[in-house]
Amino acid sequence: MSRIGIMGGTFDPIHTGHLIAAEAARDGCGLDEVWFIPTYHPPLKDNEPGVSSELRLQMIQEAIGGQSAFKALDIELKRGGMSYSIDTVLELRSRYPGAEFSYIIGSDRINDLPRWHRIEELAELVTFIGLEREGTPLRLEQLPAYIRERVMMTAMPPIGISSTDIRSRVEADRSIAYLVPDTVHQFIKRRGLYES
Repeated sequence: MSRIGIMGGTFDPIHTGHLIAAEAARDGCGLDEVWFIPTYHPPLKDNEPGVSSELRLQMIQEAIGGQSAFKALDIELKRGGMSYSIDTVLELRSRYPGAEFSYIIGSDRINDLPRWHRIEELAELVTFIGLEREGTPLRLEQLPAYIRERVMMTAMPPIGISSTDIRSRVEADRSIAYLVPDTVHQFIKRRGLYES
């Protein structure tokens, strides 16, 4: 049975922190692969992604090229509408019955788990790999037992990079070198993404 980690998010844009998180989870939890699944519309975020889903998917593909354990899937983009994790997991389990799935999430998202759509059902189908993020204290003891027992924590180096900061830097004509993979940096420049 293959062990697959799911990295969900807007990836607007994908950055080095996402890749480090994926590798920390893959290495720390013995995953065979990590699948990056960009959301069409994230349920717990008020704002829409800044660039189109096609461009966000292309940036992921640029970022993970050459890493055989990483894949990009467009299932939430094809489905459209609100991107609920439960719908994605049910579709993945139907397509890949021999796989075991884990969601890779930062500590800020672990604290939000009780707010996830159909969380009780989701917690029966996947485990959650928690990566503690600097400045976001983890409160596992405050989570319901059915979630707490499905969370595995793994170490991740502290990385203070965010997509919001990257978009702001591009808009202000500041450097994003090394904050995103060079292929993504060149893609953003070629397409004029996030410029004011």
